[in-house]
Amino acid sequence: MKEMRDLILFWENHRGESLALATLVRAQGSSYRRPGARMLIRASGESVGSVSAGCIEEEVVAAAQEVLRCEKAKLLSFDTRRRFGCSGSIEIFVEPVANQLLPELRARFRARQSCQIATLFENCAILGSRIVDGFVEESAFVQTIEPGLRLVVIGDGPDATALRSQAMALGWEVIVLEAVSQFLEVPDARTAVVVATHNFGRDCAALRFFLPLSLRYVGLIGPRRRRDEILIDILDSGAELTSQFFAPAGLNLGADSAEEIALSILAEIQAVFSGETPAHLRDRKSPIHRPVPMAWTGSAR
Repeated sequence: MKEMRDLILFWENHRGESLALATLVRAQGSSYRRPGARMLIRASGESVGSVSAGCIEEEVVAAAQEVLRCEKAKLLSFDTRRRFGCSGSIEIFVEPVANQLLPELRARFRARQSCQIATLFENCAILGSRIVDGFVEESAFVQTIEPGLRLVVIGDGPDATALRSQAMALGWEVIVLEAVSQFLEVPDARTAVVVATHNFGRDCAALRFFLPLSLRYVGLIGPRRRRDEILIDILDSGAELTSQFFAPAGLNLGADSAEEIALSILAEIQAVFSGETPAHLRDRKSPIHRPVPMAWTGSAR
């Protein structure tokens, strides 16, 4: 969701200007980005986001500038088999941004609410993107937008510093606290927790709080023997263990430094929330990209 956050920030920095939104609405065969990838473009040509590996962005920007001049949306088609050797084709819908789309999207993000964006790009009288809460009768590409990942780190040492900087680079929301008693939020389904106080009592207190909350990821930094001792303490307290518990936290990447350990933990969190099993892409037999959570309605082919 970093790209969507970047689009919202770009709009906030250029509020009041006419902007064009480019959405990858259809892909056949191989493509670097999948349907739902977006760009936001100013009349000056400045843009944020991407719809490819950089191969067609200049053409999309030029088309967006024309769309802003004419105030009329257009659908672009690119045969990447002939031009870029990607063995596929993609279609990009470029439109003037509707007045309420980005303000409403920002409100949903701030409230950590999922939403659906319907992009009507063919076979209907009124084209464009809008947030919908139900079925769209017209032909449309519909994408579900989830709240961004939120990482809660309990601890204030080098581990926490590395986790915060790397998670923020990914566009995640990050909360770093010295102790669980300072946590005043309500964790939701897109919240991951890493406990890294390196203090037995504070680690126990944090895990007694988070493990009964049915979270998808609660990680503990430290060796297995210490994990087992902490678990005995937690079970003796009567706490239920309904969250998915990862201890020692992280993937086996040969990590040693705080930054390397943070990389291994964030990679594990990403895999958990994307529903993937970590593996070498070279060994994967199925397509690299997972299907994007989306739907087609109406007569779009």
